[in-house]
Amino acid sequence: MNLSILYALAAAALFGASTPLAKSLGLGLSPILLAGLLYLGSGIGLAGVRCIRDRGWKPSGLAPSEWPWLLGAIVFGGILGPVALMFGLTRTAGATASLMLNLESVLTAVIAWLVFRENADRRIVLGMFAIVLGGVVLSWSDGGATSQDWTGPFAVALACLCWGIDNNLTRKVSASDALFIAGAKGLIAGWVNCSLALYLGAQLPSAVQIAPVLLVGFLGYGISLVLFVLALRGLGSARTGAYFSTAPFLGAAVALWVMDESVTAAFWIASALMAIGVWLHLTERHAHEHLHEATEHGHRHVHDEHHQHEHDFEWDPAVPHSHVHVHSAMKHSHAHFPDVHHRHRH
Repeated sequence: MNLSILYALAAAALFGASTPLAKSLGLGLSPILLAGLLYLGSGIGLAGVRCIRDRGWKPSGLAPSEWPWLLGAIVFGGILGPVALMFGLTRTAGATASLMLNLESVLTAVIAWLVFRENADRRIVLGMFAIVLGGVVLSWSDGGATSQDWTGPFAVALACLCWGIDNNLTRKVSASDALFIAGAKGLIAGWVNCSLALYLGAQLPSAVQIAPVLLVGFLGYGISLVLFVLALRGLGSARTGAYFSTAPFLGAAVALWVMDESVTAAFWIASALMAIGVWLHLTERHAHEHLHEATEHGHRHVHDEHHQHEHDFEWDPAVPHSHVHVHSAMKHSHAHFPDVHHRHRH
């Protein structure tokens, strides 16, 4: 199995688990403050991990042209998306909101295909349809309540659009340091959302109560986002979004295990549909002659067929390393995903 697929599924598992775990804490926090603390836990934790990894704080390594993409991703995904969702949840039944959250993967794929011209064949489209349908079945079984008015579902749909934009913008910088990208998102989004919640009258709980929320945020939002960025690097937006849309199922599985909830028929139907969707994606094979245009970027790599460059420092060819490097123009044919080296038109 491609390592990037494992990253995407692991990201979905961590994020899916964060919802029932956060709910089980039962702190009664305002939704915006809870979202802010989860993001803040993500940012603080990843900043610490990055400092330990690099033995101190080091520059991001992002090129000047990449900063607008990252800042746009933070605004849409870390600020506008959560605020729209929290507003929508106050005016939408839980089952309806869960059902509509499956729009994120669809909108991510539509933006990737129509705006960024990412390739998708019939197998990928059918696989995404099966995964999303599984999420629909799982969410529909949550209850039959309807939304109170149209503004709630519209806000939830707007949140999904924001996250779809975020996923595609993040893909543009996914070759850079994933820890920095995810940590920056967490710190900025956490600070903004916590500030907004406190301005609206929310009260901070004690440090003892906050600590587990920050930990869930570090794992379910921080580590999950790092893995998501790594998956974007290797799979592109549409495929990563499809794998990540298994998060509702994985979250439900965690809820069954942690909260000892009963297993429903809808759970097994959703499991089968999502398994079919993942299988369709796993068995995809996309190969044709393609042209690599000359480009310059930096990311962790080994010297494979796409990395044949010289160094001005000592290095071990058997050890992955990271630095800015140039790719010369090249034309060849092999199976590939729309990763950082295969963003060509079809």
